Amino acid sequence: MSGVEGPIVLIQSLTVIVQDVEMYRELKIKKGRDRSLRNRHPWVFSGAAVHIPDYKNGEIVEVVSFSGEILGYGFFSPGSQILCRMFEFAGSKTGNFNDEYFYEKIKRAADLRKRIISGDTDCYRLINAEGDFFPGVIADIYGDVAVLQILIKGAELLIDVIADSLADLGFKNICIKSPGINEIEKVDIPFSFIRGGSESSVVVKENGLNFIVDPEHGQKTGFFVDQRDNRELVRTFSGERKVLNAFCYTGGFSVYALSGGAGLVHSVDISADAVEMTLENIKINSGDKGDLQSGNHKAVKADCFEYLRTMEDDFYDLIILDPPAFVKSSRGVERGARGYKDINLSAMKKIKKDSLLFTFSCSHHVNADLFRKIVFSAAADSGRDVRVLAQLSQSKDHPFSIYHPEGEYLKGLMLHVE
Repeated sequence: MSGVEGPIVLIQSLTVIVQDVEMYRELKIKKGRDRSLRNRHPWVFSGAAVHIPDYKNGEIVEVVSFSGEILGYGFFSPGSQILCRMFEFAGSKTGNFNDEYFYEKIKRAADLRKRIISGDTDCYRLINAEGDFFPGVIADIYGDVAVLQILIKGAELLIDVIADSLADLGFKNICIKSPGINEIEKVDIPFSFIRGGSESSVVVKENGLNFIVDPEHGQKTGFFVDQRDNRELVRTFSGERKVLNAFCYTGGFSVYALSGGAGLVHSVDISADAVEMTLENIKINSGDKGDLQSGNHKAVKADCFEYLRTMEDDFYDLIILDPPAFVKSSRGVERGARGYKDINLSAMKKIKKDSLLFTFSCSHHVNADLFRKIVFSAAADSGRDVRVLAQLSQSKDHPFSIYHPEGEYLKGLMLHVE
């Protein structure tokens, strides 16, 4: 090779490298408004942008500082207050975000679950949106069925990539379900199987207990797998106790309490379908198929607020309060806080002395500090001595980024009431 040929070859190879890098359109941040992005918070609010460009919904954009420094890449959402959701932080231009890039992201999430899911369990969360650096995507696993919730257009455009990745990981049946409430942006996708197919409901196992899950008709993806660790905690402390499971949904806490040797369990929910499903879940864990004493259980269709206010004094010595989200938006915080206080105050007034209260909030707009203040207010009004035995959160397969505290949506307290 002559002295001239070498540089030419080098220049040609550099040209190939540059051509392999896709050019993404810029989203420029106002001066002084990029601190949260530098701290790896994944949301760009509309007010932080120099202007809102006329880009396509779901388009991948390159987010840059006011001076032009690259901060990372995200999905553009022009109709949302959150203008962009970051999936990659980078200080320089990076390569194409192709199918392989997103497959590796999903595979890393799956590998993590293999390390943290223990016990006799085949239902868990595989992808937890920002918690797995893949905003807009929820994937819950029920046996060989993967249930997807797609929350933003950027994720919707990747449905085939996501489905193919899950199929490569061994999941034969993959369905998609729109959220019951479009909490992020309106993505209207009817329930359907996009790979394989399955019956409308499946039986799964969690910590050795059986549960019927109906992905199509059930809330969220069909079952609240985020409470797995807390259900196990309830099982540990249920021996010989009289247990009330308020807002029981499909009876997860009730099954665990009976498995833990509870003297009796009452499951209460306003939904007749939820009460029926609770009875079915008790049944499949009893008799020939399990060891639960179903005779120690009673399901009641009732308004939980009214039930808690009028229930017998000093009867229950373990109460679980796991209501649906009372707060759907920032405007509803005050009203929702009153609801949380109401049920906690009723439980604290009525519960037997020397008892346990497990209380939860899954409202995104009620953070852990506010929830504790609400429970503190209820305890003060009850006139009882109340101690915090444990602070509770979502199960380990629902990770959240330390830079994104909003991902810690489930808050709970295990309380001792004197």
